[in-house]
Amino acid sequence: MSEQITLFIDGIECKAYEGEYILGTARKNGIFIPAICYLTGCSATLACRLCMVEADGKRVYACNTKVKEGMNVVTNTDEISVERNAIMQTYCINHPLECGVCDQSGECELQNFTTLMGVNSQKYAIKDTHKPHKNWGKINYDPSLCIVCERCVTVCSDKIGESALKTTPRGGDQPAKELKDSMPKDAFAVWNKFQKSLIAPSVAANLDCSFCGECTSVCPVGALVGSEFQYSSNTWELTRIPASNPHSSDCELMYYDIKESGIENRKKRIYRVSNDFQFTTLNTAARYGYDFANENAKKDEIKFKEIADRFKNGEVKNIKFNSFITNEEALILEHLRRKFGLNLVNSEAKKYQDFLNEFAKFGGESLYNGDVESLNKTDFIISVGTLLRYDSPNISYALNNALKINKSSAIYFHPIVDRVIKNYSKNLLFIHHKAGLEADILLWILQNFAENLESDLDGFLRENLITSKKIVEILEPKEIEEEVIKKVTYENGETKEIKEVIKKQINEKKEQEISVEVSKFALNLGIDEDRAKSLTDKKQSFALIIGEDFYYHENATALAALVGLIAKFTKFKVILIPPRTNSLGVAKICRLSEEQSGFSFGYNEKADFSMSLFEGDIDASALTQQEGTFSNYDKRVVPTNAALKYEGYTLNDLANELGIRSKWTIDYTPKLGQIAEFESVEFDELDNFYENSGACKRGYLLKSQKIKSEARLDIKNLKSEEVEFNIYRANPIHQFSKFTNLASQLNEAGALYVSSGFLDENGFKDSEIVNLKNENLTLAIRLKLDSDLEGVAAYIGDFDDHIDIEPFFVSRYANLKIERA
Repeated sequence: MSEQITLFIDGIECKAYEGEYILGTARKNGIFIPAICYLTGCSATLACRLCMVEADGKRVYACNTKVKEGMNVVTNTDEISVERNAIMQTYCINHPLECGVCDQSGECELQNFTTLMGVNSQKYAIKDTHKPHKNWGKINYDPSLCIVCERCVTVCSDKIGESALKTTPRGGDQPAKELKDSMPKDAFAVWNKFQKSLIAPSVAANLDCSFCGECTSVCPVGALVGSEFQYSSNTWELTRIPASNPHSSDCELMYYDIKESGIENRKKRIYRVSNDFQFTTLNTAARYGYDFANENAKKDEIKFKEIADRFKNGEVKNIKFNSFITNEEALILEHLRRKFGLNLVNSEAKKYQDFLNEFAKFGGESLYNGDVESLNKTDFIISVGTLLRYDSPNISYALNNALKINKSSAIYFHPIVDRVIKNYSKNLLFIHHKAGLEADILLWILQNFAENLESDLDGFLRENLITSKKIVEILEPKEIEEEVIKKVTYENGETKEIKEVIKKQINEKKEQEISVEVSKFALNLGIDEDRAKSLTDKKQSFALIIGEDFYYHENATALAALVGLIAKFTKFKVILIPPRTNSLGVAKICRLSEEQSGFSFGYNEKADFSMSLFEGDIDASALTQQEGTFSNYDKRVVPTNAALKYEGYTLNDLANELGIRSKWTIDYTPKLGQIAEFESVEFDELDNFYENSGACKRGYLLKSQKIKSEARLDIKNLKSEEVEFNIYRANPIHQFSKFTNLASQLNEAGALYVSSGFLDENGFKDSEIVNLKNENLTLAIRLKLDSDLEGVAAYIGDFDDHIDIEPFFVSRYANLKIERA
């Protein structure tokens, strides 16, 4: 990073890095500059111009003016105040006076800035136009409220990467040209632009996107709003409960906005989920998957005692659970394992734990060394082993943001083509490779980026280079003669043109055959190495994203070793995406094993008897009803709080009954410090916010432990063979589990999601019923088109509790018979 420079804003000395902007620098230093259109981490649109300031005596816009050494910035003058007042007047022209029922009222930036700028009268007017409301499914658009700040367009392009919104002609009158001379210049420009446009879907009339809802979050005026939330509550009546996303391993900071259900029903309910959009981005499940609480839970003392007795009598041999739990609950389960000699069974977390442990043996650290927090500032990124937008949408947002704003470059490897990621940027190379060749990808990375490798591995990589002939274009210096005409002036003043031959050096293009070393791995994968090299030239920082395909891979052990070597011998910062909300926490806290014979107790899993949100023997609480911590994909222990009351038994109640005593579940939070990577911190001492600078102040970072890495890779037995498959295991982009599918806005029946190419090749139609068959089982399921997939592709998820796909998959790839039902 470059050296910091010094500048002065309103006389306050500020530090900033070269390339940063005045607005961001002011915010970092707690200095207020108004802005409606600007979003942190997005490109500036100059739609509102409220951020105008004087820099060294010159009028500039703080959102797109870079800082300079010694710069003197004044954020407000009499002239600027008049200009800002006029801008806010133009925004208020024809704006409906419906603040009493508007969903944004109380947190409306138009209200706030109109008051702040002292707008007490209206000098301007123009004929209004008819602008019908639009219903786009989960999102409603009221164009009469829209001030065309373009935040929604910008966030969808620069953060989400879907570019699903655009500006479209409004069709209204334009401000009278005479006003250009009589009203403040910037105010006229804002009004003129505002009158030309509205917001519309980029394709056709309907919004075609993943419905993350981020556009509704960034909207300053309530023009874009969640359809379920619209007209359900005034925002000032809502209480914000800080929490962490319970559905995926980003565990992003969010808020449950709650109040009483009604006048007669005083039971609290969640009305919506909101976020600090300048610093955080939520995926679809986080925003809309909030109403899955166990609202009618009760304590069945007889069943509870019966289950406790089975533990005490030694009948229980296994506890089956998933990773949608807190760290504290995981620690309770580990204590139960130790006390009763149980097997903790969590197949997904076990796969991740095994991979992480093998990675550590070769990488020398107990945790991976990368994080998503810094991904958008990384110069070169590789993603492999994950259908990224579906497995971890928030990492796909960070990848897109790096490409768009940081001008990074990337290579994305996967056997399934995601049209959206493919179109992120011209600086992204999409490699559509055969399944089973994942080891070749890692070996290619080592071949090109590793330094100081062990001799046997280095030799193996060299053996997999072949010499090939290649025609290249070169520039060859050449001397030529050129006739020029010169003017000569004689002493008598006469001017004459004469011809003169001069010699000139030029570079002539020629084709030349050269010998080059070509990677066998690159040939197997279809990598254009020249293109790949152009993407990595002059790059300083590198990141490698590894996903769930690797953890379930037949050669997972070897892949983990190779990833560990990449972390150790290259500049790549490695991210091993935890596949579920708290897979990392479970992997670090619990000793996991395979299921053994004997009774099994299920915690939100099917077993001989269970404590569950899903019709268990006794009730369990939802994560919206719990306080505790998660370990997210940034290796950060983050807190979450209970939004709703719960009246059933908790896992801590069961532990107390079995002699492992703590008053509250969060009494286990400081006890996490018994595990090497964790700290002994009380739950109530954990922060959960972002600073104005964007610095994360959430919980604490896990401390990676040094591991003695003496393991050696068995190169001779390294396998890389193509795997035939026709169905991939993944959930649709808005689903992560049976918990998300409980939510009213996300609930749906499971399906086999397919590309249009799949339908065409097999002669099927969308919504048709087919049978999936392996040697032993048949599953009847409906086809559902996913328009974001290219080529011939199909996937099926495990979010529907009524459909068991486990018997059909060993890895994430299956080759099944598909027949018309």
